[in-house]
Amino acid sequence: MTDYRLVTRSFGGPEVIESEPLGLAPVAPGQVRIRHRAVGLNFIDVYRRTGLYPADLPSAMGTEAAGVVEAVGEGVTEVTVGDRVGYVSGPLGACATVRDLAPEHLIPLPDAVSDEVAAASLLKGITAAFLIEECAKVQPGQSVLVHAAAGGLGSILVQWLHRLGAHVIAHASTPEKAAAAQADGADVALSVPLDQLAAAVREATGGRGVDVVFDGVGADSWAASLASVAKRGLLVTYGNASGPVPAFNPLELMRAGSIFVTRPTMNDYATTPEERRDLSSRLFALIETGAVKIAIGQTFPLDQAADAHRALEGRRTTGSTVLTV
Repeated sequence: MTDYRLVTRSFGGPEVIESEPLGLAPVAPGQVRIRHRAVGLNFIDVYRRTGLYPADLPSAMGTEAAGVVEAVGEGVTEVTVGDRVGYVSGPLGACATVRDLAPEHLIPLPDAVSDEVAAASLLKGITAAFLIEECAKVQPGQSVLVHAAAGGLGSILVQWLHRLGAHVIAHASTPEKAAAAQADGADVALSVPLDQLAAAVREATGGRGVDVVFDGVGADSWAASLASVAKRGLLVTYGNASGPVPAFNPLELMRAGSIFVTRPTMNDYATTPEERRDLSSRLFALIETGAVKIAIGQTFPLDQAADAHRALEGRRTTGSTVLTV
C-alpha cells in the first residue's frame, strides 16, 4: 500500500478523519525516518480532533508511535538504521505509515518492550511517572483516588501506586471495569454513580477522604473529586474526557478543606530529551519486572482510526488502544 498519513481539515467527529498519500523525498540532514509499526491512541487525539485543543488546519494527527529507523539524514549520530525507537513529543503526525523526525524526540526501546506495548504505554506511562513521582509526589501509605481506573492510563496509575505502597481507591464506570482495576492492585474498587462517589470514598477512608485524586474525566467528575479530597489534600485534574472542568471560585478550595488543585501537562514535566528518557526508563523498568503490565484492550488498523476514536469516546474500550501499521 502507498504510504499515507491521517489528517483533519475541520474540527468535528471521527468522520473528519481523512487519509492522504505521502510522497517521500530523501531524508533531510539532521532528520530520522521511522517506519511505524504501531501508533498509540489517546484522549488528547480526541481533544485535538474536536477543537477542544485548537490546532491549525489542516492538521496531522497523533503524538505517539513506535517503529524502526529506516534511514538517517546527514549529521545524525544518535541512532542508526535498524534501531527500534518510540516517541511522544514533536510535531503532530504519528498517525502515518512512516515519518521523519528530529532524533532528539526519539526514545530507544529495550528488547523486552514490544512495538505494540511501547505505542500503548509511552505517553500514558510517562504521564503516570510524572503525575505520581514528580507532580503529586505520592508517598507509601497515602490514600489515592484514581478515576477511569480501567483505562489505559488509569490501569498504569493503579499498578504504579500499588507498587509504591499507596492505598488505592479505584473508580470505574462498570462493575467489570472496577473488577479489572482491583485485579491491577486497587485496595478498593468502586463503580458507583459519580454523585455517590464522594460518600463511598469517605466510607472507605474512615471519613477522612484521600490525600490525592487523579482525575482525567474532567467536567463530570469535578464535584465528586472535590468532595473526596482530605483536608490539605491535592486534586490533580489532568484530562477532559467529559469536557473541561467548570470555572470555580478559589473559596471552594477553602471550603473543601484548604485543598490544592493543579492542572499539569507533560510538556512541563518532560520538556527535554533527558527528562523524557528518564521518565520512560522508570516505566520500562517496571514493565520489565512485571510490576506494571500494559493491557492492550483493543487494536485497530491505522486506516480504521475513525472507528477507534468512536470506541474511545463511547467508553467502549478497556486498557490501551493501539493502531497497527
